[in-house]
Amino acid sequence: MPNYTLKINGKSVSFTADADTPLLWVLRDELNMVGTKFGCGIAQCGACTVHVDGAAVRSCQLQVSMLENEEITTIEGLSSEGNHPLQEAWKEVDAPQCGYCQAGQIMTAAAFLKENPNPTEEEIRVAMQGNLCRCASYNRIEKAVAIAADKMS
Repeated sequence: MPNYTLKINGKSVSFTADADTPLLWVLRDELNMVGTKFGCGIAQCGACTVHVDGAAVRSCQLQVSMLENEEITTIEGLSSEGNHPLQEAWKEVDAPQCGYCQAGQIMTAAAFLKENPNPTEEEIRVAMQGNLCRCASYNRIEKAVAIAADKMS
C-alpha cells in the first residue's frame, strides 16, 4: 500500500492506504477524526462534507490519491475552540435534533458564506438543499446560517 501525506486542518498527516480509499475512511479510521460522518456513501446526502481548497466537497467519493497537494479542512479544523460563528449560531437556534448531519451542514454553510457573505433567505435555501437532514430541521438550519452571516459581516 502506498504512503500518503495530506495537509489536513493545517497539519501534514501521513498514513498508508490504497489509492482508491475514500478520504472519509482515512479521516475516520486512520486519523480518528470522527466529526465527518458516513451517510449514504454516494455523495448525495452531505453528511461527509469537508473543504478542499475552500470548496465544500463530499469526502465519501474523494480518493486519497487525488488529494496530495490540496488543503483539506474538516469540522475539527473549522475552529480550534468550536466557536466558529456557524457553530455558535447552531447552538443559538438549537438547530440539530439528532445532530448526525450537522458537521456536513456546517461545512457546506461555511464554504457558502465565504463566497456569499450576505445571502438572502432563498440563496441560503438553495445553497443548503444538497445536505439532507433526516430530522427535517431545515428551517432552524437556514435560520442559523442567516444568523451566522450577520455575525460574520
